[in-house]
Amino acid sequence: MIIGVMVLNLFAESSTSLKDKRHIVASIKEKLRKKFNISIIESDYQDLWQRIQLTIAMASNSRQLVDNVFAEIEEFIFSSYPVQLLEVNKEFF
Repeated sequence: MIIGVMVLNLFAESSTSLKDKRHIVASIKEKLRKKFNISIIESDYQDLWQRIQLTIAMASNSRQLVDNVFAEIEEFIFSSYPVQLLEVNKEFF
């Protein structure tokens, strides 16, 4: 079994308050859970209104499947939300 963990550090330039940021984060989390059947949390920067850190975990029998899903997740986020990627880290166990 392969467990993949991806940490995304994002910058939401259009966010002008914590309320705006929480709306973006809640929407991302809900849509990703439904579309990709993954576990996701906001893991840091809860008190900063333009920084977002999301940690995503997925288990599978295939590392390639996890890699492909992570790539689809990145593409989905950046095509659907006004955020910029600052850093991405992926680990497999």
